[in-house]
Amino acid sequence: MSGTETMTWREYLSTDTITSGRQATAQRLYWGTRSFFSSPLAVFGLVVILLLAIMAIFAPWIATHDPLVQNLARDLEPPSAQNWLGTDEFGRDIFSRIVHGSRISLYIVMLVSVIVAPIGLVIGMTAGYFGGWTDRVLMRITDIFLSFPSLILALAFAAALGPGIENAVIAIALTAWPPIARLARAETLTTRAADYIAAARVSGAGAPRILWRHILPICIPSVVVRITLNMAGIMLTAAGLGFLGLGAQPPSPEWGAMTSAGRRFMIDSWWVVTMPGMAILIVALAFNLFGDGLRDLLDPRQSR
Repeated sequence: MSGTETMTWREYLSTDTITSGRQATAQRLYWGTRSFFSSPLAVFGLVVILLLAIMAIFAPWIATHDPLVQNLARDLEPPSAQNWLGTDEFGRDIFSRIVHGSRISLYIVMLVSVIVAPIGLVIGMTAGYFGGWTDRVLMRITDIFLSFPSLILALAFAAALGPGIENAVIAIALTAWPPIARLARAETLTTRAADYIAAARVSGAGAPRILWRHILPICIPSVVVRITLNMAGIMLTAAGLGFLGLGAQPPSPEWGAMTSAGRRFMIDSWWVVTMPGMAILIVALAFNLFGDGLRDLLDPRQSR
């Protein structure tokens, strides 16, 4: 392709096309934001997530007791003015343990999300852009991981690696990237046939530049929404590993481990298992509701 044709493409992209694209993007964000904040459920999810983050950051100041200090003289006391959510079998304040446990839950969710997003994006975009044997090999590996239930696979990895928060993060991350890769591949297959991708190739751009500058920005909104919706599953998987003793180890105030310890007292001391279980339920629901609202906000088909 001659330099004149390349310049024509650049001039074309630098004028009306870019202006109209920016206007369309701004309009979509405007109506998407209105749709998000007009949904009480999405706003509820956002508020709960913000409260969870605040609680995790300021846990030492919000907690009313030391979450690890035992007081056997006050074991299994019901909720009261002194212990807002009651005490467990060792006399530890359940409210304080839930507050400090928010740090563990948020740490696992955020760390797994940070790990799986780049892995899924790289594998999915590579498979979708190059196709052929690259696509077949990467997608067959992805299918192998998808063929197992994520919780069962996470349990297998956690059992092989051993108990602990770091090993639980690795085990969950190894099972959470395949859906991201599938989504990124689908977005890449849709985008790689676009005219501006062909124009970028003609102008001399290599595959890494095209993937980074043109395809990655298209994939990010969908992946962000998917990651947000996956956060509830990540937290539930982490709680499941903690419940089975493969996650955070005692005396860490992890919500799944607290629920596991409290199930022995479910009949006579219902609050021991109910309070951490309710924390898991509310936060998981909040992540799902926020993800639904975020999908409406970032949906490119969102219109007035």
